[in-house]
Amino acid sequence: MESTPAPGENIAVLRKARGLGQARLARLAGISVSYLSKIEVGTRPVTPPVAAALAKAIHVPTQRIYGQPFLGVSEQADLLHDLRGAVRRYTLPKEDVPAPARLAADVARAMELRAETNYLALLGMLPKLLGQVTATALSSAAGEAGAWTQVVDVYGCAYAAAHRLARPDLADMIVSRQTWAARQTWNPEAEVAAAWNEAGTYQSAGQYDDGLAIVDRAVVAYENASGGSSPARAVSLGSLHLRGIVLASRYKDKQATAAHLQRAKRHAEGIPDDVLWHNLTFGPENTALYELAAHIELGKPNQAADMAGPLLDRPPATLTPNRLGRMFIDIARARLDTKDYAGTEEALERAFLVAPQMTEVHPMAREVIRVLFVLHQRARPKLMVMARRTGLPT
Repeated sequence: MESTPAPGENIAVLRKARGLGQARLARLAGISVSYLSKIEVGTRPVTPPVAAALAKAIHVPTQRIYGQPFLGVSEQADLLHDLRGAVRRYTLPKEDVPAPARLAADVARAMELRAETNYLALLGMLPKLLGQVTATALSSAAGEAGAWTQVVDVYGCAYAAAHRLARPDLADMIVSRQTWAARQTWNPEAEVAAAWNEAGTYQSAGQYDDGLAIVDRAVVAYENASGGSSPARAVSLGSLHLRGIVLASRYKDKQATAAHLQRAKRHAEGIPDDVLWHNLTFGPENTALYELAAHIELGKPNQAADMAGPLLDRPPATLTPNRLGRMFIDIARARLDTKDYAGTEEALERAFLVAPQMTEVHPMAREVIRVLFVLHQRARPKLMVMARRTGLPT
């Protein structure tokens, strides 16, 4: 990857272009001048809530703070262009209806690639697959709830790629298409999957309170549409509460964070091993990862670091690479905050090993690596390799 400016550099440039001093911008963003100064020189990472606060103060998208989309292989741009075209003509698929078994296998493969964080391979198959599942659902013979659920699942894969590769406008468009498809299904689980991603668009934009409103609305809608207890119900409601944990912790709402965590744990009690359902991963292990991340967002890195030890010793075997990669990145964040720099580097290495494409473009992975560099870690060979892989100047 080609090198891109660090977030601190972007913030300084944007601040000066708007005639703002550090004191004024820090006050607008609700952080200390010392913190802002350290961000600009690169000794503190720009966390998602801080990026959101600074973006709001400077009147730019959060992606502009991080410098996203990051420069990468030209193939990525071509594949995203093809995906955008397929999403745009969502009611006008050009593809024929394939054999049901073949289509089901391709949908399953797309969900595997998403879970593996193999975004380039996923982008390669999504445009055609979106057309095929939509053509199948629109056909008079097969336009039933199950066919529309496949459309929802494939749009969920498309959202994951657009979100992780920092194309917020495309992610927004995909969510609107996914919501449209979910409303054709009469499948409440499919509607939960769409609501999960809709709340994710607000999370990416730093609009955490609005994202929480989406989660709360989806919980009520699902509870009204389904009754009793079942694995599907536990996964659906539990996953919504996991999204709520992220949004509430970044919003610094300790009470809401605790409430969503408590409900997620309650739903996880009946699921012995984590399961993947409509691109949603839920169970006791994934719930623990969200609890660890919440400790970081709420300024309790020591508690997160305490949870990290057992997870590093025995990574949850039931979790997919995208969840394990995120876990290692969060552990790296906690260890950086506790000044365990060797442990930070170890966690980053594990993230690259299990989910390389995600780690290369994840803003917090890049931020942690950047701060390690500034803190006189440049001579470490493995860190140098990771920095080059993420496109950071070396």
